[in-house]
Amino acid sequence: MKRRISPLAEFMHKESSSGFFLVLAACLGLAIANSPLSTQYFDFLAITFTVDIGFFYLSLPVLKVINYGLMTIFFFVVGLEIKRELVAGHLSSLKKAAMPFLAAVGGMAVPAGLYLLIAGGQAPEGWAVPVATDIALAVGLLAMMGPSVTLSLRSFLLALAVIDDIGAILIIAIVYSTGITFSWLAAGLVTILVIFLLGKTSVTSFFIYILLGLLLWYSLYRTGVHPTLAGVILGLLAPHREMPSADFEDSDDGSVSYVEYLEEKLHPYSSFVIVPLFAFANTGVVITSESIADAATSAIAWGIFIGLVIGKPLGVVAASYAASKAKVADLPEGAELSKVIATGSAAGIGFTVALFIADLAFDDLALQNIAVVAVIVASVVSALVSTLFFKLSRK
Repeated sequence: MKRRISPLAEFMHKESSSGFFLVLAACLGLAIANSPLSTQYFDFLAITFTVDIGFFYLSLPVLKVINYGLMTIFFFVVGLEIKRELVAGHLSSLKKAAMPFLAAVGGMAVPAGLYLLIAGGQAPEGWAVPVATDIALAVGLLAMMGPSVTLSLRSFLLALAVIDDIGAILIIAIVYSTGITFSWLAAGLVTILVIFLLGKTSVTSFFIYILLGLLLWYSLYRTGVHPTLAGVILGLLAPHREMPSADFEDSDDGSVSYVEYLEEKLHPYSSFVIVPLFAFANTGVVITSESIADAATSAIAWGIFIGLVIGKPLGVVAASYAASKAKVADLPEGAELSKVIATGSAAGIGFTVALFIADLAFDDLALQNIAVVAVIVASVVSALVSTLFFKLSRK
């Protein structure tokens, strides 16, 4: 008898559970970076692997193997989740998508605007750092709140976070790509076309798609576009038709699509291995009295902090209530003001994607460290504010 799953419930459970490992890995990275093992930690992340065989050239330190290579799998799972939501989830119709879409736009625009207002004169390239939401930590926080958070609010936050991810992906592709090499861009586009056409046929060999995926990743790497976007593209191209030989089935309709199958198989590795490893490698900031003073007086740090802690909930609440008043979309069930503020604050937990964008936005290591500290502190404060408002809503 086949094991029965509910894709949405499985996704929510894994995301909420992985939040603990994500926080643990981040704390471990921060602790080791400030311990006697600090030199070994940074030396290990700097070890570089190089392959040069004529037309194929690849040179990546361990840190970029994680950020460019392993995080492609994370973005592949994100792409699969976006595809599932667009086809049969919270974004499958205009009516369903309207409120989380408008809330997400407000939740991205206001933080970016506040950052530019505070730090635009010093480092405008960091404007995208406070626009992202960490799905694992945000969903995990709502799960901890128990029955005071209705299913509609959780679904609203999940859809909002997915749209946030789409926005972050577009920003990475458009803003943080380097000089384009058009010959490799052409190779990438041809690869995408081949994958799309194969998806319309009876070709189901995962080996063929893995080879084409690796070719797409390398083409984007050589193009100058961030190679992790290959993961998103492959996720969106995954066919949503039924997979006949799956070893489990959807409890809702009795079948499993290729999208649901891949998500079920890869999501645990993404949530419990790759994302914690990313956090461990990217939160290693040396904390000294001088670095604390630098962050405390940095417009960049304050721009990120204000953007996430104030800009996120402000943008989400303003856009949600404006859409509701204009009768463009309906608020989630049981969404009184305090709960919408709490949900908006949960969206202010930027962490994973915010750290990822900070690494792309700032070339200077000192600025990267300031951004990392700001993202960590802002995410913690956003979580505390969200918890406070949810507790107030109970009363």
